[in-house]
Amino acid sequence: MRRFLILTSFVAGLATALLYRHDMKRTKARLKRMGTVATTSFGPIDFAELGDGKPVLVLHGTGGGYDQGLDMTAALTDEGFRLIAPSRFGYLRTALPADYSAAAQADAYAELLDRLGVERCAVIGISAGAWPALHFAVRYPKRCSAVVLLVPATDLPRKVRILGGVLTRLFACDFLGWAAVRLSDVFPALRGMMVGTPARVVRRASPKEKRRIRSILFDSLPAHARLDGIRIDIAQCSPDSACALADVACPVLAISTEDDAFETAGRAREVAAAVPDGTVVIYSSGGHALVNRYSQALRETAIFLKRERP
Repeated sequence: MRRFLILTSFVAGLATALLYRHDMKRTKARLKRMGTVATTSFGPIDFAELGDGKPVLVLHGTGGGYDQGLDMTAALTDEGFRLIAPSRFGYLRTALPADYSAAAQADAYAELLDRLGVERCAVIGISAGAWPALHFAVRYPKRCSAVVLLVPATDLPRKVRILGGVLTRLFACDFLGWAAVRLSDVFPALRGMMVGTPARVVRRASPKEKRRIRSILFDSLPAHARLDGIRIDIAQCSPDSACALADVACPVLAISTEDDAFETAGRAREVAAAVPDGTVVIYSSGGHALVNRYSQALRETAIFLKRERP
């Protein structure tokens, strides 16, 4: 019996090691294939582009990178948009400058757009990308045609900050981060916690939505390459990072769900009410990952971005 247990443990350990190596190799190859590094005065900025048409700057959420930004918005390419998705400060190969404030991030994106020859664009801020998106609108009003905020995390509840502290320790080790993502395949409650969505919503998700959620979670790997960015986001998702919302000259659309564990529905309402031209859309369910609301949210986004504006 003892020999059987030892053999079983060895086989399980070997299988885990091989699966981990396979996933990491595939993830690193995907990132190398997709990303491009631009040189700016803020240091290197890792970014990727997708689609053709009207340019849209996509700012990802916590734990992501340009890969998460594109995964969350890729369907917009079918609507005639060119997505420009940088990895924010501290994520992947993007630098971590001394000034990593939301305002500095906005300045870095303006410089990246200069490098790409983009004079004017819309901006989508996902979760923790909300403040940098709004700062861009305030600091570059002639360059920003519209802002869309998807589940805007402009202020994190205390319980989420505690969870964020746990995640930073977890993501300090690539293997632990990978193990959490893999275990979420088996435990809907863990998957729901990681994407800020009730477990019952995750369980009832369509097969297509489950694949999307899984893809978002894998976008958090390799963990160590995103750790600095996660730490910045936990510190900056607060009113201390705010800009003068009354100075946002372009239209703003804020989208969220009532059951978002990160409580972004209230934040979406606050921003939409504070800007001169704000619209808010709140779904009754879907959580922070917009589960089973994703297609609807992107339709709302596409319609909003296609409106003719001076």
